[in-house]
This record gives sequence, structure tokens and C-alpha cells, in this order.
Amino acid sequence: MADAEEWMRTRSRPPVELHTDRPHAARVYDVLLGGKTNYPEDRKAAQQLLETMPVAGLVAHQNRAFMHRAVRYLAREAGVRQFLDIGTGIPTSPNLHEVVQDADPACRVVYTDNDPIVLAHSRALHESTPEGRTAYIEADLCDPDGILEHPRLRATLDFGQPVAVTLVAVLHWLPERADPYGIVARLLRDLPPGSHLVLSHATNDFEPAMLKQVSDNFKAKGSNVTPRSKDEVRRFFDGLDLVDPGLQVVQRWRPDPVDVGAETLSDTDIPLYVGVARKP
Repeated sequence: MADAEEWMRTRSRPPVELHTDRPHAARVYDVLLGGKTNYPEDRKAAQQLLETMPVAGLVAHQNRAFMHRAVRYLAREAGVRQFLDIGTGIPTSPNLHEVVQDADPACRVVYTDNDPIVLAHSRALHESTPEGRTAYIEADLCDPDGILEHPRLRATLDFGQPVAVTLVAVLHWLPERADPYGIVARLLRDLPPGSHLVLSHATNDFEPAMLKQVSDNFKAKGSNVTPRSKDEVRRFFDGLDLVDPGLQVVQRWRPDPVDVGAETLSDTDIPLYVGVARKP
């Protein structure tokens, strides 16, 4: 009932201005995933990105597949029953809660984004099993205290029990003024032992010229993109115990046997590092 009431409050707000006359990052990502929540300008921007970075579609699909594998592992093998997903993006089934509640229907999930476009589609994120619970909150990753102190988050998750924080392809989008390492440390600081961090991050280790062009193109459109080296990405896991196989390129982190074609990729084909780590 609480989720239904929240949805009604959301519906009573003024209509969201979608700005369909210009591309939007969440909708461009939706294009790359083969979704339908996008418009001609988004499709045009996706095509331009593919011309600069031909593996962009593969990056999107592999990133999404990693999220599924990581949270499935946490729910099935690590015993985690609570998830805080930050930088949710446009809902694309199977969503995180569908994956973890398939493993255990009692899992609880809080989705977080500061994008009104995601809010407009957030009803799909409120579909929970009867045993579990899901919630969506508007909050900004640059304000981790605002996320952690949000009453809806506190009403959904029990911070006395382990929580998995998922930051999937979001940290490289933070504005230049932000302190990404400080933000991650704050998100994890008060969580109990047994909590986990799930992270994926763009890197310029393999094709620095291409990544610089991509970054420059997004900056020209008003978005900051900061790819990082492997050592820089590893810093996000300081003080945590990395789960095997450690920090890897996305296609090497516990690939599914049914992921046809992944075995043909080299270690430098996809500029994305991923990892899962446990708080001791």
C-alpha cells in the first residue's frame, strides 16, 4: 500500500519535461540496449556515439549483464537481502529487484536517481514480490547523506543488516567538482560488515584517444565523463575484500556460459572495469 500511495503522489506532480528535441543520456543508453523509451534525437546521438566508439552497444549490453550476474551472486551465494541501487536509469526488465527476488522473494531494493525522466518511468521499479519490498527515491549521488538519510530508504532497508550498494556505470558521469572516492567511502561508512560494493567504471587504459573523443563530445553537450585507469578504479575498493575474480574487464567477471560471443572478446575490447567487494 505504501508503494501505491507513493506512486499516486508522484502522479500528482507537474508533467515531466522530456526535452525530446535534444538527446538525453538515459535514453541514449536505452537505445544502445535496444529499448523503446527514446526519441529521434536520442537515436541520432547513439548513432554518433557508435561511429566514434563502435563497441558502445556491446559495452551497454555487457554492463547490464554484469549487473545481473553480480546481484544474482550476492542474493544466491553471499546471502545479501538488501540492495541500494544508485543511478538506476530507465527501467529495463529484468530490473535488479526482479533478479534478486527471483533468488529470494524476501529481498528488498531501493532505487535512486536524480533524473526526472527516470521518475516518469519509476512505476516499473515498485513491482515487488509480496515477501519483499521495493522503493524509488529522488536523490543525487553527489549528496550521499541525502540518500542515506532519506526516510523512504530507512523505511525499506535495515542498516543493521548487510546492504549491497550498486554503482553501475555511474561514477564516471559525476561532475568534475565531485569527490567520487569520498562519496563511495561515505556510502559504505555506516554499513555493517558483510555489506558489498558493486561497481563498473569506464576506463581509458585501452583506447585513450577514442575515450578522449567520447569524453570531449559529451562535455560539448553539457555532460562530464571521466574514464579512469585500473589503479584509479581499484581505489574505490580500498578497505574492502574483492570477490573472485577481483577487478576485471566486464567480460571476464564470472561470464555466463550462455553468453554467446563473450569468449571471443579480448581483454582490451571493452573499456569497462568491474568488481564486487565485501566490507570486512
